[in-house]
Amino acid sequence: MRSAERSQPDRCPGVLAVHQAADGGLARVRLPGGMLTAAQLRVLAVASAELGDGNLELTSRGNLQIRALRPGAPKELSDRLYAAGLLPSITHERVRNILASPLSGLDTSSLYDVLPLAVALDQQLCGTPRLAELPGRFLFALDDGRGDLATSGADVAVRMLAADQAALVLAGTDTGVRVAPADAPSTMLRAAEAFLDEREAQHSSAWRLAELENGADAVLAQLRAALQHSPASPSSSLPTGKAVQVGTRLSGNGLVVGVPLGSLSPAQAAALMEAEELRVTPWRSVVMVGAKTPAALVEARLTQAGLVVDPESPWNRVTACAGRPGCGKALADVRADARRVTAMMPARHRPVHWSGCERRCGQPTGDFVDVLAVADGYSVDGSPAATAEQSVMRMR
Repeated sequence: MRSAERSQPDRCPGVLAVHQAADGGLARVRLPGGMLTAAQLRVLAVASAELGDGNLELTSRGNLQIRALRPGAPKELSDRLYAAGLLPSITHERVRNILASPLSGLDTSSLYDVLPLAVALDQQLCGTPRLAELPGRFLFALDDGRGDLATSGADVAVRMLAADQAALVLAGTDTGVRVAPADAPSTMLRAAEAFLDEREAQHSSAWRLAELENGADAVLAQLRAALQHSPASPSSSLPTGKAVQVGTRLSGNGLVVGVPLGSLSPAQAAALMEAEELRVTPWRSVVMVGAKTPAALVEARLTQAGLVVDPESPWNRVTACAGRPGCGKALADVRADARRVTAMMPARHRPVHWSGCERRCGQPTGDFVDVLAVADGYSVDGSPAATAEQSVMRMR
């Protein structure tokens, strides 16, 4: 079944095509697999301080954003990111949407380290001219077998079943196609090209595979014609794993660090640079790998900077949209309100999402407390609350 046709062009922002928000330009920096070095984070932090509002926003796809860019800043930003290796392709920069299991290769739950596959997928994607036509919202995912990306909403994904086998998943459904890990990137890109073929055949402006009429089936039919072996029977359900938990300690002096409301201040970014390697997760946290100083000292510095290493912190269950002043549609500065009252929230509360308007941008999947800004205060799961503090009382 096909959803409504898109009546507007795809305006998903990038570095070269910034979004003009109420507070200025917004640039989104793609980080395939969420991977980032400390040196690259330093470049981004300095760029935000000199060209934007000074903060770095983590997105639900493991990317970073810079807000409030001044006029003329995007050109300077793109030059800096190119020099840092963060803008390898001008033509494909908005389509480098690649998730990878953030803990891949760091613990025993990883059936296969998929981060090298993410690198290969990105390189092959940027090397295929036609795939620059993909919509900016089209999403790839590489799950190392733990199932943490099972609910990511990826259009094209692979899920490791063993060290030598992966399942191809289209729009969340196992296709029965099994590939060797080394063949995963090329198979995924073949599926993406089949999406473009089918979109053209249907005269569609769809941004996502699920928006095409029988899109997954049509793409699978093309793939099967190209395969040299018969697909296996699809699994009725591949198990869903858990999101990466803040406070998880890993081999190699690694640690999962929470970023309150997904907004990194300059001091917080500097604290994360203690690690040689960083992985931005889709859950607005960061995996630090290879910290250069003792773990206890690193954790103390992170906490002092306002980052989260406690798995029981209420911040691990609170998200918010941009709100005022960044969004012209927002009715409140929801982030400021959330920061003021989160410490008052009951222990082990349901996830809470603060929205500045009815669009509810960035809302999580699953069950959550819906805190919505309205003309005269807030609504909490549909019940009125005049202030942010009263919103917390409604959650008890």
